[in-house]
Amino acid sequence: MTNATITGWGKAMPPATLSNDDLAKIVKTSDEWITTRTGIKERRISHVDVSDMAAVAAHHALAAAGLVASDLDLIIVCTCTADSTIPSTASRVQEILGATGCAALDLNAACSGFIYGLVVGTNMIKAGTNSKVLIVGAEKLSYHLNFADRSTAVLFGDGAGAVILEATEDDVGVLASELGLDGDARDLLAIEVTGTKGTRQSADPAQSGIVMNGQEVFRRAVTTMGDSAVRVVEESGLSLGDVDLLIPHQANSRIIDATARRLKLEPAKVFVNIGSYGNTSAATIPVAIAEAVEQGRVEPGAVIVFAAFGAGLSWAAAALKWGDRVEPVSTSDAALPTTDKTAMELIQPNIDFFGLA
Repeated sequence: MTNATITGWGKAMPPATLSNDDLAKIVKTSDEWITTRTGIKERRISHVDVSDMAAVAAHHALAAAGLVASDLDLIIVCTCTADSTIPSTASRVQEILGATGCAALDLNAACSGFIYGLVVGTNMIKAGTNSKVLIVGAEKLSYHLNFADRSTAVLFGDGAGAVILEATEDDVGVLASELGLDGDARDLLAIEVTGTKGTRQSADPAQSGIVMNGQEVFRRAVTTMGDSAVRVVEESGLSLGDVDLLIPHQANSRIIDATARRLKLEPAKVFVNIGSYGNTSAATIPVAIAEAVEQGRVEPGAVIVFAAFGAGLSWAAAALKWGDRVEPVSTSDAALPTTDKTAMELIQPNIDFFGLA
């Protein structure tokens, strides 16, 4: 039986860092307030487009897999902050990589996007439609942040991560998965004036950024991520004791802790990097995968659980068995262009737009 295994991994994080102390200069907050409630200490602010970050992460993933772009037959870019509605961000990534002729598409399930992409890519390989698939999670959430809104301004950051899926006959890859969404609660987390519904209907800056009912989203996320994670373990035929590593969506340290408790996992079996990057939506899990492998947290044959929750309100979980290789076949020197701007300078247009100057 044909399965899909992760053979490459990579990330691209912008160099400009926005600290909690920086945020305290423009909104009523503090490092102590943010850290105790979210676990976030800093986040990255991008000076380039989503497609640029995605392509750099992809270059590293291709090198780790020992592939070149022309080997790919499908590119899935998971993002809710696309460069443009038409054409897709994936088309730009394909162009940058030089994967001419390869199928490419954007997938928007917000913070659950990468797991959605992982499941779609896996099933395309299992169906025999594709054999080498690039899945990227990439976001530039800073573009949409209202820095007068403490409930959202402190949470989000920018970045990209990528994996390569390849066909294999080995008993590895996604063992079980669950994708879901509660559309009746979609307004709890939204950017209300984007798209044809709202772009021309509102000139109110206060309604132009990310709007979130934080308490309700938190309540639903705590329950849903843990429950869905347990279900995919059970559906895979494994027990909770078989789980070697949990790589959850990095939204809030308290949500991560609750998910780990639901799986009865000790801290050593939970990967957390939210302190360094904040919530990068669809990018959080692939970035975490790349770092977990780099840090030796992923062993050959490891059982890994992914879980996420995001706008929509979407959720996703997957249990995956890693393949034999945890060392990259090769490395890439791909990197984002340098910038002489600080993170505070990069967010100045938002500060001006939302009347905070």
